[in-house]
Amino acid sequence: MKGLLEIEISGPVVMTIAVVIGVGLFLLLFLRPSSRWVITAVVGIVVTAALGWFTVWIVEDVLDVFHVGLTPRVWFWVITGFAALGLAVVSFRHSPRWRKVVAAISIPVFLLVTALGVNMEFGLNRTLGSALGISTEEAIRLSKPDPDAPIPSGPLWQNWKPPANMPTKGEVGTQVIPATASGFNARPAGIYLPPAALTENPPRLPLFVLMMGQPGLPDPQYVSAALDEFAAKNNGLAPIAIVADQIGPDQDDTLCLDTAKYGNVETYINVDVVNWAKANLNILPDRDHWTIAGYSNGGQCAISFALKYPKMWGNVVDISGEEFPGAEDPAGNLAEIFSGNQAAYDAQKPINIMKGKQFPDTTAVFTVGSDDVTYVAAAKAVSAAAKASRMTVSYYEVPNGGHVGIALNAGLTKGFEVLYPRLGLSG
Repeated sequence: MKGLLEIEISGPVVMTIAVVIGVGLFLLLFLRPSSRWVITAVVGIVVTAALGWFTVWIVEDVLDVFHVGLTPRVWFWVITGFAALGLAVVSFRHSPRWRKVVAAISIPVFLLVTALGVNMEFGLNRTLGSALGISTEEAIRLSKPDPDAPIPSGPLWQNWKPPANMPTKGEVGTQVIPATASGFNARPAGIYLPPAALTENPPRLPLFVLMMGQPGLPDPQYVSAALDEFAAKNNGLAPIAIVADQIGPDQDDTLCLDTAKYGNVETYINVDVVNWAKANLNILPDRDHWTIAGYSNGGQCAISFALKYPKMWGNVVDISGEEFPGAEDPAGNLAEIFSGNQAAYDAQKPINIMKGKQFPDTTAVFTVGSDDVTYVAAAKAVSAAAKASRMTVSYYEVPNGGHVGIALNAGLTKGFEVLYPRLGLSG
């Protein structure tokens, strides 16, 4: 079962199935066509392609389901998929049995490749398990840290000498982080240990806590891929990363607050996760080496926590983050979470938290897809407020990154480019 869930559903798989689609289309269109059949097929294709275009337009422009613009390739996959389905459907009318059989076999294939093509463009579900919301990571083995281990007096990159048998890549897995203080029902967290952490006498390393989007999994594959690249260039040095679950198994937008409706999420991340990290990971203890980060929904959580707990988090990476908690449905959240108290809601918005305050010892990185219109506006507004509050701010737009995997991966890369010298991991 695990092997099935770990099947990659990215480019090669999609392209292979697309070849199957091409064969099906060829058989339906060109094998023994009659003039009547050609007219029927063309009408079916044109009508359903138009229906596909209309569907994407409704989803993107009218309902704004994804709150981001869809790429031309998403439009292509949907319109082509509808057109192929239209051809298959009309193949059941006034046609020989063989054409009906081919059409019946083609319909589920057409549906599958359309879904995989759209998923590939979003780039957030690399495996079948990820697409189905099922984690395939196994529990990672951890060694209890030595509380008396010395803390290096200078940057790690100057003091650390990797042994010859150090692994070339880090390890990933999961750990259940008990919700001792919060009681929040969180899924197991993803854990990444860099190569330096896997040696016989590992150094204390920085801590990097990441929160993914909503919906989503606390999946360490994205941060591990980015950090393995940086570790390879820096003697195996990288932060130890926790991908924490801030939305729970129901995948709610919890606003990253302590609420009666969703539970004590703020306490879970900033108390339970932090206390567990101190007790179980070989990390440096000071705020300058601690980073809170997030993507999309998690990005908003990250900047909010950095502002509320500045003595804990010395760095923040906000990748395509929302402007404030529950920004997708402010009216609903105002009514349900804040009982109509607008002042209480406004007090939780990062821009308002920063007013009149200064954070001169905090480094903040904001990234967003250049064509992600709604989130570009949010990133510019929040990063400007951060700069005004004396944070050390880096702002970067990922060219045509959208609100998909491209933006996430490039955002992580940019974040580590900025933070590696700050964390003492590179010169």
